[in-house]
Amino acid sequence: MVGLTEMNVTYITLDGHVEIEKYRYVYFVLIFTCYSLILSSNTIVFSLIVIHKNLHEPMYIFIAALLMNSMLFSTAIYPKLMIDFLSEKQRIAFPVCLLQSFLFYSLSCSEFLLLAAMAYDRYVSICKPLKYQIIMRKTTVIILLFLAWFVPACYVLVPFAKFANLKLCSFTLKGIFCNNFVIYLFCFVSRALVIYGLVGLFNISLLPMIFILFSYSMILIVAYRSCGDVRKKATQTCLPHLLVLINYSCLLTYDTVIVRLEADISKTVRFVMTMQIIMCSPLFNPIIYGLKMKEIYKHLKRLFCCGRGK
Repeated sequence: MVGLTEMNVTYITLDGHVEIEKYRYVYFVLIFTCYSLILSSNTIVFSLIVIHKNLHEPMYIFIAALLMNSMLFSTAIYPKLMIDFLSEKQRIAFPVCLLQSFLFYSLSCSEFLLLAAMAYDRYVSICKPLKYQIIMRKTTVIILLFLAWFVPACYVLVPFAKFANLKLCSFTLKGIFCNNFVIYLFCFVSRALVIYGLVGLFNISLLPMIFILFSYSMILIVAYRSCGDVRKKATQTCLPHLLVLINYSCLLTYDTVIVRLEADISKTVRFVMTMQIIMCSPLFNPIIYGLKMKEIYKHLKRLFCCGRGK
């Protein structure tokens, strides 16, 4: 397909939609509802953590950062998606496509690092309780939050800065938004960039995952050897983090694998799975933390019960 160029801007056609002419309004209502739920649910839990002083602890601050990350992630995808569902042509300017893809992977990797920071916080709290106040100071929390967003952004920025100068041989992207499929638009991608991407994936996705699993393994060992109160504390605070990690790891693994097997997966399956990637995790996080974290659940219950009483 010939690329569309208007006023020296190259446009990429998004070819991952399924029967959009027939179901465009169904898709729009679904995505609009989902985006509204994501913003409202994440904002409610985030606001509770900010407002209530008893939630101004490292664990809850990291949860608030994770919820903010989910809202930023969704905002990078959903508004453009809703516009596409109502448009006759589903296309995106190439520079905007690169920006969307950059935000998608930068924020996705930030989620792993935020979960790793949570795992470290829980490890210190349960395995080294006497040193917790010394280790998890306000400065430590700020540094961990900064690194969780800064490191992935720097890693992901390098290949995308190179992509901006590469020649395009295709103007059709097999997706509903810009993700890994961007690499198939270029005539040639150097081996150095591919290796850099794999190393980056290992450093900011797999390494944090290994660290998280190691931390929770140590927590389980300590909890097993300790009294019932320690085991209860470990279960209450660690289970939500593990559920979020498992959910997000499965979705991101799919996104990575689907690009390698793109010729073997039908368009419908690819469309359904891509929708799950952008819907499940941002909705899953506030539900898990709102219901499973005891202190947050207390404030949620008080908020809605008081509102209902009034």
